[in-house]
Amino acid sequence: MGLVINFEEEKKDKGATALATLVDLVSDDLEKVNQTILLKMQSPVALIPQLAGHLIASGGKRLRPLLTLAASRLCGYEGDRHIHLATCVEFIHSATLLHDDVVDKSDLRRGENTANAIWGNKASVLVGDFLFSRSFELMVEDGSLEVLRILSSASSVIAEGEVLQLVTANDTDTTEHAYMEVICAKTAALFAAACEIGGVIASRPKSECEALMSYGQNLGIIFQLIDDVLDYSAEQKTLGKSVGDDFQEGKITLPIVLAFRRGTDEERQFWRRTMEDLEQEPGDLEHAIKLMNKHNALSDTIERARHYGSIARDALAIFPDNEYRKALIGIVDFCINRAY
Repeated sequence: MGLVINFEEEKKDKGATALATLVDLVSDDLEKVNQTILLKMQSPVALIPQLAGHLIASGGKRLRPLLTLAASRLCGYEGDRHIHLATCVEFIHSATLLHDDVVDKSDLRRGENTANAIWGNKASVLVGDFLFSRSFELMVEDGSLEVLRILSSASSVIAEGEVLQLVTANDTDTTEHAYMEVICAKTAALFAAACEIGGVIASRPKSECEALMSYGQNLGIIFQLIDDVLDYSAEQKTLGKSVGDDFQEGKITLPIVLAFRRGTDEERQFWRRTMEDLEQEPGDLEHAIKLMNKHNALSDTIERARHYGSIARDALAIFPDNEYRKALIGIVDFCINRAY
């Protein structure tokens, strides 16, 4: 299973170039990860590899396992434990996607029909459970209690973040602080863990492992902030999922938090009708985007992403200025400037 990413339309884009650079840098390791993914998702129950393969082979960026591979190499690791652990990280991520698509009732991901749209919710949830279980098998096979602690803790935090998002769904009174709690848990936790374990298996000092964790945490925040912007600014063909999904679901993201907070009483009534009551009419999405632009909600969300980008870059200052550090710094640009 090769990594399927089309860079043709973004050759001049700094972010896309940075991702291509990282992929090239760890290409041999990444191919081993892809082979391990294929091997470890097999099961005598035919539906499991069929459904899991549909998601895993659908052209994802493999960003999280890429981070594990690069962080390991940055720390001078020369073994092969990072291959299985990068696979573990991808399985955790894939499991959360299968579950998310059921919760969000999504029909499209990465430009393809979601697994739940094809096989139904029950199968998607159960195969997601299988991938979670298989990821824990890989952790146990690795044999490090510290790695197990980091990845199992991240898995718990991700679940807590998803539940927290469910609790705050459709609530226009959601604060920026509450929103940040959600994305730090549901998205940034796995980014942080994926990076930190690279330092752990290389037996690097605590200061370097914490630096990798900080880098990953802030990168994950950036990734989710931009994801929330793209839902209102991207084209469906480029994004690979339906534009406006968050709006239609009444999902409260930072652009809405800012637009609501800065809006007039009349505008707040619009947000309450569309997000809390989910009484949406033709043209409401376009009006929502207009209000976001009026109050600089999208541009300010991007500025916040840039702020966290500075923190992520600074976290890597503890490491030697080599090709892996340069590539990881470049990934910050990718996450900020990405169009998909």
